[in-house]
Amino acid sequence: MTTPSALRAIDAPQPLDTLWQAPTIVWVVLAGECLAVVLALAPGASGSRLIYFGLASLVIQWVSLLSLGLLFALRRWLSNLRPQQLAWVALVLLLLNTWLVTGMAWWVFGPDWALARDGWPALILQLTGIVLSVGLLGLAAFENAWRGRLHAVRAKQSELLALQARIRPHFLFNTLNTGAALVHRRPEEVERLLLDLADLFRAALAGPRDISLEDELALARRYLEIESLRFGDRLTVDWKLPRQLPAVTVPALSIQPLVENAIRHGIERRPEGGDVEIAVTTTADTVIVRITNPLPSGGENRPGHQVGLNASQVRIEALTGGRGSVLTQQEGKRFIATVRLPVG
Repeated sequence: MTTPSALRAIDAPQPLDTLWQAPTIVWVVLAGECLAVVLALAPGASGSRLIYFGLASLVIQWVSLLSLGLLFALRRWLSNLRPQQLAWVALVLLLLNTWLVTGMAWWVFGPDWALARDGWPALILQLTGIVLSVGLLGLAAFENAWRGRLHAVRAKQSELLALQARIRPHFLFNTLNTGAALVHRRPEEVERLLLDLADLFRAALAGPRDISLEDELALARRYLEIESLRFGDRLTVDWKLPRQLPAVTVPALSIQPLVENAIRHGIERRPEGGDVEIAVTTTADTVIVRITNPLPSGGENRPGHQVGLNASQVRIEALTGGRGSVLTQQEGKRFIATVRLPVG
């Protein structure tokens, strides 16, 4: 069931996206402070080293944060560049901002500034050398880190394709068996089953992509309508949704497998059946989707190979950069799968 677009199972990460995250900004500030400490403690520094540290820290933080700000402002034009090209652009901006901040300091403080004890030309050459040295080392580190990240993404792509290949046949066989059973007993409902099946497989054959939470829940509803025909009175579905679903995106067919797990490892293993509950709640920065189902008769949950859970977890973590999650837990006699999606 894989198509050429399935080769894009997880979109390639964008290096610019990480620059606006709080951890990156914190690390940039800390790295700047460490460089200021090194310069202040270097042999040959005259006068108060504390004052020297403060001035060096001021220059370094202005240069680094100004560079981050320019990269953010130019992100639309830079987004089409390859990562290696983007790294060189960042180095050039760093160098230009160093000259700009140094020039502003000369204009404000004049020739008596503590950092320019050997003259402004010497200071500019010194700062240029430091920026080039640190920048080139950063380029080398970035190249290695970026290659490692791409290898990790490709590994997740291969894992995801294998997981999806195992999910789809099981669902298809169950649905076809349900349709065969309904042909003679309730032929009028076979058309609805086939239309729902067509919607689900259209989504699968379209290849991995991101869709709205509303569309993903609509696919889960199609799946549950099919299973309702199979289980009849043994299955009750309880939807608890807000009036307006939050405008967040999820990987296509990432929540539906969790609903499928609720059927396979809950309802299907209970002769008396049970209810599946799908609830969506929101907080200031998180959307929470909870899928709950009763445990199998005997009270022991046996999730099997957890293909649906693993596939959903891999895809949601990849989409959200690790900020989203898929967690499972047992509360009393019910099994709960919780999907957390960041807002924005």
